[in-house]
Amino acid sequence: MSQQGNAAAPAFSQSNADLVRMLSELEKPGVPSFFKLSGQLPAQGRTDTPIAASDRMAVVLKSYAATGENELHAHPNEDHVFFVLQGQATFHGPHGEIRMIGLHEGVMLPHGTFYWFKATSEEPLVMIRVGCAVGDAPRQGRVGIDGLPMDGHSAANKEVPVILSGRCF
Repeated sequence: MSQQGNAAAPAFSQSNADLVRMLSELEKPGVPSFFKLSGQLPAQGRTDTPIAASDRMAVVLKSYAATGENELHAHPNEDHVFFVLQGQATFHGPHGEIRMIGLHEGVMLPHGTFYWFKATSEEPLVMIRVGCAVGDAPRQGRVGIDGLPMDGHSAANKEVPVILSGRCF
C-alpha cells in the first residue's frame, strides 16, 4: 500500500453502466495497453478501478474496506480470476463451501460458478480481477442464485456508500 502524494488518484466506477463505459474507453484494438495497479482505498464500501480492457477481457483493481462483502452470484458469460494483493478474503460457494485466500493467492471462477466473498482482514482487501468473455455473449452481467439479473452496484449485492480513506494502493 502506498500514499500517492499529489498524483491524481485513478477514478473508480460508481455504477455498472459507469464500469462498462470506463472499460470500453480503455479498449485499444491492436495496441498494447500498459498499466499501473493503483486505486483509492475505501474506509467503507468498495471500489472498482478499471485498469485495462479489450472487447473480450477486462482487468479491474477491486478494493473492499474491512468487512466489505457481496452477495451470492455468478457471471454466466465470463470466466474470471481474483488475485489478492493486500489483505484476505473468505470465498463462499452455494453449498457451504468456504475458502480463505490471502496475499499472493487467488481463485479461478469458470463462467456460471456461484460464489460470494467477504473481506476478512483489518486492512482493506485489494484484488486484481481479470475476466474473459466466454462464447459470443458480452462478458458483463451477473445473476443471483434465482437466475435473475443482479446489479453489482445495488443493495441486493450488499452495496453501501463508499467513504474513501484518503489512501491509495
